[in-house]
Amino acid sequence: MIPKFTIIALLFCFGCFEQQTIAQTTENDTAHLKFLPEITIVGKGSRSDIQQLPEIVGTTIYAGKKTSLIVVDNVQGNTATNTMRQVMAKVPGIHIWESDASGIQIGIAARGLSPNRSWEFNVRQNGYDIAADPFGYPEAYYNPQLQSVQRIEVVRGQGALQYGPQFGGMINYILKNGSDITQPFQIETEQTIGSNGLFNSYNAIGGKTKKIHYYTFFDHRNADAWRDNSRYHTNAGFGTVTYKPTTKLSVTAELMRWNMLSQQAGGLTDEQFADNAQQSFRSRNWFNLTWTTTALITNYQFSDATRLNVKLFGMNGDRNSVGFMPSQGIVEPDAIDSTTLQYGARAVNIDQYRNYGMEARFITDYALGGQKHTFSAGLRAYNGNTKRYKSNNGTTGTEYDVSLTNDQWASNIDYRSTNAAVFVENIFRVREKLAIIPGIRYEYLRGAADGYNSLNAANEPILLQNQESNRSFVLAGIGSEWHVTKNTEVYANISQAYRPIQFADLTTPPTTDQIDPNLTDAKGYNADLGYRGKISDYLFFDASAYYLQYNNRVGTIKQQNADGNFYNLRTNVGDSHSKGIEAMVECNFMNIFTDNSSYGDLSAFASYSYNDARYKDFKATSVVDGVLQEKNYANNKVENAPENILRAGVTYSWKSLALTTQYSYVDEAFADANNTETPSANGQNGLIPSYQVWDITLSYRHKQRWHIKTGVNNLTDARYFTRRSGGFPGPGLLPADGRTWFVGIAWKL
Repeated sequence: MIPKFTIIALLFCFGCFEQQTIAQTTENDTAHLKFLPEITIVGKGSRSDIQQLPEIVGTTIYAGKKTSLIVVDNVQGNTATNTMRQVMAKVPGIHIWESDASGIQIGIAARGLSPNRSWEFNVRQNGYDIAADPFGYPEAYYNPQLQSVQRIEVVRGQGALQYGPQFGGMINYILKNGSDITQPFQIETEQTIGSNGLFNSYNAIGGKTKKIHYYTFFDHRNADAWRDNSRYHTNAGFGTVTYKPTTKLSVTAELMRWNMLSQQAGGLTDEQFADNAQQSFRSRNWFNLTWTTTALITNYQFSDATRLNVKLFGMNGDRNSVGFMPSQGIVEPDAIDSTTLQYGARAVNIDQYRNYGMEARFITDYALGGQKHTFSAGLRAYNGNTKRYKSNNGTTGTEYDVSLTNDQWASNIDYRSTNAAVFVENIFRVREKLAIIPGIRYEYLRGAADGYNSLNAANEPILLQNQESNRSFVLAGIGSEWHVTKNTEVYANISQAYRPIQFADLTTPPTTDQIDPNLTDAKGYNADLGYRGKISDYLFFDASAYYLQYNNRVGTIKQQNADGNFYNLRTNVGDSHSKGIEAMVECNFMNIFTDNSSYGDLSAFASYSYNDARYKDFKATSVVDGVLQEKNYANNKVENAPENILRAGVTYSWKSLALTTQYSYVDEAFADANNTETPSANGQNGLIPSYQVWDITLSYRHKQRWHIKTGVNNLTDARYFTRRSGGFPGPGLLPADGRTWFVGIAWKL
């Protein structure tokens, strides 16, 4: 349960709601701004790090939708290691897996969805896909280093219709592009050091001439990390050039190259975690990523009312892993064999992603019935190719090496996906204060696979047969917003959602899992009803209720064979629903009494979510008195779905100084759909206990030129974990970091 004092604090903040409201301004927030360019500075000159997306951004409609806009430069937290519990603190209901100290493998979920590499969200960069394959394999292996990010757009519910059918919605990282630079040449740099050998160096140059502006950066990060056997390094380079020959036309070219090598410490049993959470029993497990993204973006403004955006994009990605993965999991030690005097052979997994696509979006205003309305339409074409290789014949060495001791892959599969979509949406302003926003999306998906998934007794490939599927479907949604006063609004929306089965569901399973060969696509819908706005200059709020229906949900259940052995089955576990509330309030107490306090500013925020995520019906088998029986686990809680999530913080700022303390509470959750409470011997199943974390950050800004920031994460050195893993990078529970510190300095020349 949530501690009582946090409940009291939350209620106190919401008690401020019974006040008058005024409009949001473009400087501080942008709720009713008519047009926001594709890439721009939002909240410049303000210390606020959370806003609401405007009704229209570029060629995209956000009116009537559940949205959040995070201004990254204003975040009081450790962005050098992508500490998402701090970055996303004011987005209620966001559940984060804190199992990767590097901040590379970010796992984000909401409303009872899976956090696994954020695959229930459509993850984008500058508006285009960066996941491995948005439909076939939507895992977000690559996430931008946050020093390079200008803002983060989070859209849930009906907003998915414009980006794809994912249940979670969309997360869009908008990178810095130098659009705020007015001089021909400018240098920007940020250097950060911290615990466990952390070093991060972000360096950028940019400039603007009459018709061209450019921006390029290089980022390097390395550390030994908090746990043993978890060192890593990353390198990222990005360049963008925009040519604007006329006031109506702009063409932007982008190139990103990113590489990472990370040692994987592996999982622990509950007993090992209690003994020493920093220990590791895997010294030979490695994970390597190389991600290259390209884009050509054209914007054309026909008139003040009509705009066109066309994106051509491509992604070339490689995902490699090597490690010791025994069937018994962590309970089997990785030790030198007394006979061979060598370690055992490691498992090698190689994925190659080669994707390209196009999205075109058109938007126009028109008059009808004495009101101005907005029509938006778009189309998408996408092609993805994934090659996946697996073998247990890796080397016996200790360093990163994906070579094999023979030429035979145990699995060699080529996946292909094709996607075409058309969507339309319209803002009908029925009255001055009331808008109705219907939308519809037609989706075509084709998936195919060739190759083999296993070998027979003679070590010959068993070829895949009839691995092709074609489906098309229509998704519809409708939203609305009613401006109760000039600057507060009630919003509501409902939309259909769709989750196709993924390539990962059809491949050789992880060490401790099995895959149901009869998996089917999942379908359902999202609904939101909320109230949001701003009171003068001192209070910003957004409170809503939601309902998510998830049919044929893909999940993991603990099964038992006739011989009594347990295993985890990846299958359609049944239908589930999530219902609850999401609320956020931020209050500047000094602004209640004066516009210019000589004593500085004191602000506080609280974001809270209550989520009741349960299965309606699913069945699993077990052995009772030697007989294999089936049991219905209806009303079980959805796995990885904490009931309560609360984040709160207080910031005191005086002139150029700002001091922030932040508190995070996440409720307990189950690791499997069976709701197993007693931890398994390998740490894979069992309860994930609730946890509390305190962070503190101090920053100093000088004339927008200098910025110094320091802080301590997990101030009380709490021991906790957020994830139990069945396969790589486990198996076992994966501890979160203990107490760490950082110091960073940034300046512009």
